[in-house]
Amino acid sequence: MTTRPLLLSLSLPLLLGATAVPAQTAPPAATAPATELQQMLAEVSAQRIEARIRKLVGFGTRHTLSDIASDTRGIGAARRWITAELNACAKASGGRLRVEEQSFIEPAGRRVPQPTELVNVVATLPGQGASKGRYLVVSGHYDSRNSDVMDSLGEAPGANDDASGTAAVMELACVMARHADRLPFDATLVFLAVPGEEQGLLGAAQWARDARAQGLNVEGMITNDIIGSSRGDAGQHDPRRLRLFADGLDPLLRLLMQGQANRAPSEVDARTVAALQAELMPLVQAGGGEDLPTQQFGRHLKAAAEAALSGFTVQLIQRRDRYLRGGDHLPFLERGYAAVRFTEPFENFAHQHQNPRVDCDDGSQHPLSETPRCPGGKVYGDLPEFVDFGYVADVTRANLAGLATLAWAPAPPRGVQLDARDLGNDTTLEWTASSDPEVVGYRVVWRDTDAATWQQSRDVGAVTRVTLPISKDNVVFGVQALSRKGYASLASFPLPRR
Repeated sequence: MTTRPLLLSLSLPLLLGATAVPAQTAPPAATAPATELQQMLAEVSAQRIEARIRKLVGFGTRHTLSDIASDTRGIGAARRWITAELNACAKASGGRLRVEEQSFIEPAGRRVPQPTELVNVVATLPGQGASKGRYLVVSGHYDSRNSDVMDSLGEAPGANDDASGTAAVMELACVMARHADRLPFDATLVFLAVPGEEQGLLGAAQWARDARAQGLNVEGMITNDIIGSSRGDAGQHDPRRLRLFADGLDPLLRLLMQGQANRAPSEVDARTVAALQAELMPLVQAGGGEDLPTQQFGRHLKAAAEAALSGFTVQLIQRRDRYLRGGDHLPFLERGYAAVRFTEPFENFAHQHQNPRVDCDDGSQHPLSETPRCPGGKVYGDLPEFVDFGYVADVTRANLAGLATLAWAPAPPRGVQLDARDLGNDTTLEWTASSDPEVVGYRVVWRDTDAATWQQSRDVGAVTRVTLPISKDNVVFGVQALSRKGYASLASFPLPRR
């Protein structure tokens, strides 16, 4: 999906009748990033990101159950440093960024042997528009682990998993807060550094649980997890590609199946299951299984990143995550929120979840502190020397492009329907007019049924009903709201009107 400049008169009246619009035969042209976006992208610093990753590694271990009293080692020291860094950025932003530590008690469980206090570090940049109740959340987890997930004492540097994601989120918070006075964001942005990911997605689950209980409108959530290397274990190298896992259907079906069998997970109560069934199942039943909010969010992030970063490719993968793995977006998906995961193009498992060491040809293993190391030995461990800091900076820019353009956009149209009452080769779409004064028009997008992203579009003006000379049987449609600033909302999938 790409977007095109908004070519609408700001005084165009609202038309309530159907408007026939000729089909567009070419994909929509890309909108050049706004000056503000270009400036923010340029300010993202690989040097700051490197310094923060090395600082986090310097705490020795950030295991969720590690020392919380020390000022130099363990998760407590790491958390206090993250908070201090974000507070410094908040001060530099004139107080627009609000930083707080949100603590909670995690009960004893499979990877938490006794009730333990955990702390989410939350930096919020409040929205300034009519749709400030929309929340866009981006996270990285600041805990780490080694080969033994329960080893809270051993070295666990966690440079890539996930100091890289934490550093990216910190950079996003600081850069975007500095620019919020020039062109305020309509939506509210939340930057999360969470613990407990390696012990069961604990910090993210707590925040998602609270968000649902408070009725927050989380329009989209991104987790950045293992975004530090563009090299694979077989020598692959592609610093211009990033994987984006985006699938809202699989978690929904799993949850609803469990709920129907009266086996809803304790993490998600029956009311949430019922709400998800009411909100999302109509889309699935209407053939929109590939057009749930998560898929729409993924399409937006891909289009925005590729428009902003020349030659950069976001590989959109319609899966919830990699096989046998999971990330902090999953608790959001399980509560019906659109949530996705950014991760590097390849993975080198010698540098994930490993005790730092050198394995020698003779079968012996040696700590990295031993010198000299055996010649030709294989180095294991999640170390800074295996992180490409320039690549992390580009991943940060990909996040920024998607978040900023969506935060400047309005909410998606509501009540979108496709008129399916009569046979015909045209398509009539209708929707409810937005009450947001920033909305000045709408865009219809469509794609072939076997295409992953939007291929064509038509700006239709400030109307609430439009007829296109395209068969509704052959393509998938969506409708976006367009803002005065020229940004498009996420697409809404039309339910059939029968």
